Parts: sequence; C-alpha cells; structure tokens
Amino acid sequence: MKILSIQSHVAYGHAGNSAAVFPLQRLGHEVYPVLTVTFSNHTGYGSTRGPLIAPADVAAVIDGVEERGAFPTVDAVLSGYQGAESVGEVVLDAVARVKEANRAAVYCCDPVMGDVGRGFFVREGIPEYMRDHVVPRADIVTPNQFELEFLVGREVRSQADLVAAARELVGRGPRVVLVTSALTSDTPEGSIQMACVTGDDAWLVTTPLLPMTVRGGGDVTAAVFLAHFLTDGPEAALRRTAATMYAVLERTHASGSDEMLLVAEQDAIASPDEVFEIVSIS
Repeated sequence: MKILSIQSHVAYGHAGNSAAVFPLQRLGHEVYPVLTVTFSNHTGYGSTRGPLIAPADVAAVIDGVEERGAFPTVDAVLSGYQGAESVGEVVLDAVARVKEANRAAVYCCDPVMGDVGRGFFVREGIPEYMRDHVVPRADIVTPNQFELEFLVGREVRSQADLVAAARELVGRGPRVVLVTSALTSDTPEGSIQMACVTGDDAWLVTTPLLPMTVRGGGDVTAAVFLAHFLTDGPEAALRRTAATMYAVLERTHASGSDEMLLVAEQDAIASPDEVFEIVSIS
C-alpha cells in the first residue's frame, strides 16, 4: 500500500511521523511523509527546539507529491496532531484531492487533543475544530477514551457506553472507530482495553496495564492499525495492533527507556505474537 502521512516530526525519540513511518515501512508499505513541524523532541519533555512549518509550506510539499503523479496510487492518508485550523485545512484539502484521484482511498485521523490526567494539551479551538470539521471527513478515527468523551459530549462509564459513543461517531461519517486506552467499569483490574467499532460490529481486546507513560504511543497505534486494516480488515487489525503495542511497550518498560524501542522490537511489528483474545461485543 501507499500512504500519505501528514504529521509532526521529532529528531529525538518517536512521535508523529517519527513514530508512524517506520512501523508502516516495516509492514511493507510505501510512505510519503509530510512534516508539519520539525522538533528536537516530543513536547512532553517540557522543552523543545525547532520550527513549526508554515501551512503554505506543508501544502507546497503535498503539491509536489501530487505533481509526481502519486495521488491515484495513494491508498490512505494518515494524520495526527494538528496544531492549528490552517494545518487542518491543508490536511482536508489533501484528503479531498487524493480521494478525487482514487475513490478507494481512505482517511485515517488520530484526533489528538488530550488524555486522562493531562486534560487538553492543544490550543483553544482545536478540539472543536477536530469534532466539527475533521472527524466527519474521516473514514477511520482513533481517539483515546478522553477524546471519545469530548467528541460525543458525555462520559463513557461502561463497555455499553463505549460502544454507543463509538457508534455515534460512526453515524457522523467515519466507518471505523478504534478506541484506545479504554478504562471502564467493566475493564478487569490491572488491565487496559482497546475497542474497534463499526456500524455492524464491535470487538474488544484486553491487555495488561503497564505502569508507564508513553510518548507517541497513539501515533504508532494509529499507523499499525491502518496498515493492517488496509490489508486484512478491522478485526485482524485490532488483534495485531494490540499484540504489537503490548510487545513494544512491555519491552520498553522492562528496559527503563523513556522512548519506545520501535527499532529494537521491530519483529513485534512485522510478525506480532497474537496472544490476546478478541471478543465480539455487539
């Protein structure tokens, strides 16, 4: 597959395209990475260096890719953190042009806005922009539970709430909703869950909860899920994504590393050990 990935970039560690491109390539896909920022490191470290890339410059890079005749062969567009509405407009314009050139292409949006414990970490107005303009244009969205709650405007307390909230999003445009970092009243103690919901089906996978903070984990999750979705559909994508992410994060935690060991654990990306059971919940 060929994937146009419009995201941030960090030199140190893994976030945005620095987290998404390698897993996509390791799974055998061609990636056209377009950068929206180029920072020294993830902003979660408290300080960072490097420039934001002007939306016009981001658009110019995308124009150049189109001029090479790539758009008819692009199978998917992937986006993550969008720091301003002007960047979002560039992304949505690229999605529209890719889909005009290839009607089978899909848009996978990781609606990065915030998380439990941190609250929103994007500037004012971005969550509403994502909810009202970006998510309805996506085919696949990959919110964490905090982001899902904002998108539907209510708390997700139970497994039934989670499915209902995801189905509400499906009703607004996306075909597939992958909910990450799910913790409801039905989640077993010491575990964390991930759910994949479509208009007709819903599946859930449960993995051990690791006591760690992950930088860029959502970016890897969205990329790996998209890769497997394109080749094998949503259920297989959920199973393989859970296996890959747990293997990478467990090894990272055991090593004490502040950054995901994506390269060291690349076999878990290419050939995940699918040990976690997928349960149908619809």
